[in-house]
Amino acid sequence: MLDKTKIKLGIAPIAWTNDDLPDLGAENTFQQCVSEMALAGFTGSEIGNKYPKDPKELKKALDLRGIEICNAWFSTFLISKPFEETEKPFRDHVSFLKEMGAKVVGVSEQSYSIQGMQDHPVFEGKHVMDDEEWKKLCEGLNRLGKISKEEYGVTLTFHHHMGTVVQSAAETDRMMENTDPEYMNLLFDSGHFAYCGEDPVEQVKKHIKRIKHVHLKDIRPEVVKRVREEKMSFLDGVRAGAFTIPGDGCVDFPSIFKVLEENSYQGYMVVEAEQDPAKANPLEYAMMARKYIKDNTGL
Repeated sequence: MLDKTKIKLGIAPIAWTNDDLPDLGAENTFQQCVSEMALAGFTGSEIGNKYPKDPKELKKALDLRGIEICNAWFSTFLISKPFEETEKPFRDHVSFLKEMGAKVVGVSEQSYSIQGMQDHPVFEGKHVMDDEEWKKLCEGLNRLGKISKEEYGVTLTFHHHMGTVVQSAAETDRMMENTDPEYMNLLFDSGHFAYCGEDPVEQVKKHIKRIKHVHLKDIRPEVVKRVREEKMSFLDGVRAGAFTIPGDGCVDFPSIFKVLEENSYQGYMVVEAEQDPAKANPLEYAMMARKYIKDNTGL
C-alpha cells in the first residue's frame, strides 16, 4: 500500500473542460469543476483556462473546497525560438505557481508539435530532433530548472507527450541522460507512453529516481488502433475516447503503483483523462477513478 503521508491525489480539469477542444465541456463552469473534484475525494488540481487568473480569487475558491494547485502545464519553445522568449513567460508562470503553493511545474517542448493540429495524423510526420536541437533542448531545460528551483523553489518536471519532440522511450531516455538531475526531472505519464507503444511499467522503473509528478492516464487500445489505422489526429483521438481513467483501459496500474511504493515515491498522483464530458460524465468518472485508486493503493 502507498504511504498517505507521502502521496497526495489530484485530478486535472481537462475531464470537465478541454482547453484544446473548447467545445468539449463548454457548458461546465470552473465552480462545478472544482466542486465535483472535491466531491469525488481529490485534494489537488492542475489548472485549466476557466480558472481565475487572480491568485487570491483562485485560492479562495479552492480553499472552500479543500483543494490546492499542484501543477500547471507550460509550453516551451527552446529549439525554435531564442531562450529569452521562453524564459520571460516561464518566470511569470512559475511565480504564479509559487504563490498558489505548488511544488512542481510541468513543461512540454511544443516546437513543431503536431498534438494540436486537427488534420495531422498523430502517428505520422512527427518532428525528429537533430543533434543541435537536442543540445538546445537539454541546455535550455537545465537553465529553466535552475531558475525554477533556485529562484522560486519549484521543481521542473518534463511532460513527454504524443505528437511532440519527446514522445518515445528513446527520446525520453536521451533527454534524461543529457540533463542535470539537480534541475531536470520527469513528469511520468502512463497514458502517453502506452499510446505510442511503450511499456509504462518499464519506463517508471527506469526513471523512478527522477519522477517528481505522476499522471495516471489509461488508454482504450481499440480506439488507439483506430487512430493509427484511420490516420486520425491527436485531438480526434481524444474525441473518439482514446484516453480514460485508471482501471478502464489496458495500462497495468497495479505494477506502476508497486514501483512507486517500493521506491518511496513522494508527491502527487494526478488523474488526467481527457474525454468528451457528454459521453463520460466527469463526476462519475472521477468517482470511479478515486475508488480504483483506493482499492489498489489504500490511499
